[in-house]
Amino acid sequence: MNIHDAKEIPIVEILSRLDIHPKKTSPGKHLYLSPVREEKTPSFYVYLKTNRWHDFGDGRGGDPVDLARAFLKFTREADTTADALRWIKNIGLGPYKFTPVHREPTEPEEPGLILKKAKPLQHLGLIHYLEKRGIPLELARQHSKEVHVKNQRSGKSFFALGFDNEEGGYELRNPFFKGSLGPKTISFIRGKEPKPDSIHLFEGYFDYLSAIARLQGEGFKGDTIVLNSVSNLKQIAPYIQGYGYRIAYSWFDNDKAGDTATASLADFLTTQNDLTHQRMNRLYAPHKDVNAWHMHTLDLTL
Repeated sequence: MNIHDAKEIPIVEILSRLDIHPKKTSPGKHLYLSPVREEKTPSFYVYLKTNRWHDFGDGRGGDPVDLARAFLKFTREADTTADALRWIKNIGLGPYKFTPVHREPTEPEEPGLILKKAKPLQHLGLIHYLEKRGIPLELARQHSKEVHVKNQRSGKSFFALGFDNEEGGYELRNPFFKGSLGPKTISFIRGKEPKPDSIHLFEGYFDYLSAIARLQGEGFKGDTIVLNSVSNLKQIAPYIQGYGYRIAYSWFDNDKAGDTATASLADFLTTQNDLTHQRMNRLYAPHKDVNAWHMHTLDLTL
């Protein structure tokens, strides 16, 4: 175990191995009773996106190695960095290595985009685009905005559907453009139940919205992760490890990249206790993805 590998281990998994579980969860962070001092009111936050912690009770914080050292010191054990690395290895943890998954972009992504404004969805062109893909307007309005952007290189402006991701950016879609504004990362969507036992994983937002429109109506009871790119699969670990989900539903594409992502996810899920993997792609086969299946059932074409 080296320090680089140790820093990639999700802090939530370290705490789970110590039988320490969150008192409150929200997209992007979990709140715990501090594992490095005595307290009765939770003030210890773990930030999932950065995999860092901060104890607001005494001002300390850091990465997984810093947490291991602080825990060892609290329990009156030797607490050097070497001791921390050895302790992390001894409790059976190591960074999970996802199989790299790549998908060739179907449309060129424009660099240098800047946000001009984001507002509630109302442009008739975007509404018509949603209709052609079988997405109800009110459902789209719950999960997207009308985003106006400018390309700094070309000087041209355009508008698109904007779907939030976990780094404050947007996934952008219109009939002529597929790209992103800001960091390329996953989107986490809280389910209807406050502490669900299930999580759904989709490649893209249109597949997620199609599944809701097709099967659920108002939304899933469980949580959802939209990858926004299969190359983001490795980012799911902090959101799943140690949370307590019992079943993970994968809704990936019926193609080579989707099969690779499904297999990689299945391998990862075997490392989680009492977590069952349910592959959903047979539901919409032989169609490529959920949206293609949904459009077919509605006799729609782009």
